[in-house]
Amino acid sequence: MRLNFHTKSADETIELGKLIGQKLKKGDIIAMQGTLAAGKTTITKGIASSLGIKETITSPTFCLISEYEGKMPLYHMDVYRLEGGEDFINLGVEDFMYGNGVSIIEWSEKVMDELPKRTIILKLEPVSDTTEREITVENWPYEEISF
Repeated sequence: MRLNFHTKSADETIELGKLIGQKLKKGDIIAMQGTLAAGKTTITKGIASSLGIKETITSPTFCLISEYEGKMPLYHMDVYRLEGGEDFINLGVEDFMYGNGVSIIEWSEKVMDELPKRTIILKLEPVSDTTEREITVENWPYEEISF
């Protein structure tokens, strides 16, 4: 299923993330796609909140993988600095992706060939120079989200 949303602020993007996060189950993988400052980490904050995570969510650009504990673990990955799929696999990501939590992969365009077919694809696109975002969720396996 494909879902389309339009958010008008960072707060709305976080709220949409909460709605998405409420539906997720252990083993779900979300491939985040979008330009720099598209809102990938912002929507992840909402997903994390719905998973009961109290820690501040930041982009894992320099540490590559951040792990957060809540109702279930959240594995937040950023593959921007990787060369491609081989570097991704060499990080040992299978332990995270096929574990007991939810995996979110920012800049996933670089490693899509390494992700399972059931991966949920979340595309974020800024609307000109505003805080508005067009957000598309592809391969969504759950019921519709009312936003």
